[in-house]
Amino acid sequence: MKNNWADAMRKNVHHLAGSLGNLLVESFHYLALFAIGGITAWAAVMAFLGMMEKGNITVDDILLLFIYLELGAMVGIYFKTNHMPVRFLIYVAITALTRLLISDVSHHGPADLGVVYLSGAILLLAFAILVVRYASSRFPSAKVPDPDATVKGALTEEKGET
Repeated sequence: MKNNWADAMRKNVHHLAGSLGNLLVESFHYLALFAIGGITAWAAVMAFLGMMEKGNITVDDILLLFIYLELGAMVGIYFKTNHMPVRFLIYVAITALTRLLISDVSHHGPADLGVVYLSGAILLLAFAILVVRYASSRFPSAKVPDPDATVKGALTEEKGET
């Protein structure tokens, strides 16, 4: 009798600790996502206001706004799906390298070997997107079980419900 009581108490403490830990982790997760999203939006607004104040907008400025847009989309997708979209990180890198390439060519005049390196890096990243897309369609990731669904399923089985 005492062993059953102690085992039940241990299970209850384990379940409470797991629930509290999940609550803290998820709270931090959402707080961090809101902070990153807010900072991204703030940086985009400040960049846009700086462009308006400057009076002229260059391709560099437009590409910078695209970087902010992609970062915001990445945060939104992560918020909804809880998965980091690796392709968006590669898109941000391609946009940043394109911005650097355009800035380098437009501000420094004649192209040098750096243009070839940047172009090669962009091509390599584009190939990486192709590989990631092929791999995700050919080898889809397994569905991660929802711990809440597992607990609910176990509770309904104990009560004899289906």
